[in-house]
Amino acid sequence: MPAHSGRHFLQIPGPTNVPDRILRAIDHPTIDHRGPDFGRLGAKVLDGIKGIFRTASPVVIYPASGTGAWEAALVNTLSPGDRVLMAETGHFASLWRELAARLGLEPEFLPGDWRHGADPAAIEARLAEDRGHAIKAVCVVHNETSTGVASRIPEIRAAIDRTGHPALFLVDTISSLGSIDYRHDEWGVDVTVGGSQKGLMLPPGLSFNAVSDKARAAARSARLPRSYWDWESMISVNGTGYFPYTPATNLLFGLDAAIDMLMEEGLDNVFARHDRHAEATRRAVRAWGLEVLAADAREYSSSLTAVMVPDGVDADALRQTILERFDMSLGNGLGRLKGKVFRIGHLGSFNDLMLCATLSGVEMGLVTHGVPVERGGVQAAMEYLTGNA
Repeated sequence: MPAHSGRHFLQIPGPTNVPDRILRAIDHPTIDHRGPDFGRLGAKVLDGIKGIFRTASPVVIYPASGTGAWEAALVNTLSPGDRVLMAETGHFASLWRELAARLGLEPEFLPGDWRHGADPAAIEARLAEDRGHAIKAVCVVHNETSTGVASRIPEIRAAIDRTGHPALFLVDTISSLGSIDYRHDEWGVDVTVGGSQKGLMLPPGLSFNAVSDKARAAARSARLPRSYWDWESMISVNGTGYFPYTPATNLLFGLDAAIDMLMEEGLDNVFARHDRHAEATRRAVRAWGLEVLAADAREYSSSLTAVMVPDGVDADALRQTILERFDMSLGNGLGRLKGKVFRIGHLGSFNDLMLCATLSGVEMGLVTHGVPVERGGVQAAMEYLTGNA
């Protein structure tokens, strides 16, 4: 691959670009995780992260990837053989299902076409059938990173409530937290799963469980084995600002800076910025004559856009052309979408000029690779951004 000058454009939907302010915070000298300075840092971060989840409940922070937070959500609340209702919205929903099965649970997968989010009506109908309450939890991915489709969480909560079913509600926000409006308490979620490397603008390495009172009560009788992931071991110590085992100390410095940055901008402004960049991207895609994978406008993701390529075009070969010629990384198609889509990440520390440069690289790459498209996608995006400052 040829050498490039300038900065590499990392436009995958996570890990995202880490802003300088957070890099400088992580660069802080490591401190004693049992000393008073760390206790103050821990208390501040553990309190501040609640505002990002929009919850008054505890948020448990693990040194782990999002996969660890998936496992923590399940092992703290469920017992061997428990039935779990899950929705097939894409690659990551499928992986969460596989993890549940490996833990000895019985996941029931509502089928999907990977172009739509979880269907509230289908969830309601299945729970209404379950008069014996064999289903112990409903698990939904809020923003499916493989497809650019965002499920309608408030509608799913309302669907669960209409049945009067007592199942727990578990939601993955790994690629939506800090990017798309999300409200743990208001939307009646029992466990919210999060990760550090996307909207929170950090490197990978931290994961989160926001935990309702109902979920903590379920944990008291849950029988799946847990030790490292045990909520109560964490929460009982977190009250003092400390952790029961060695935390990811320097990432917590970065998390502290990330929370400050999000709150200084204001979460509503953060979400509006992401909405605006997502709409500009979709306008560019349509101007090229291509199709957005997400089929329902109510479910468009504001974190990323998955773009379908024409028949006969290999999306991975296109991505390779863009990487080699323009030094930009785009997300690949995963699972059944391999070679059929490319994904543009527009989340985290991101602004108008970065988006225009990203879309320019995509448009030049499409033309260079010989994909039959119309030109003018970047112009369409710029016109929208200019008129919607």
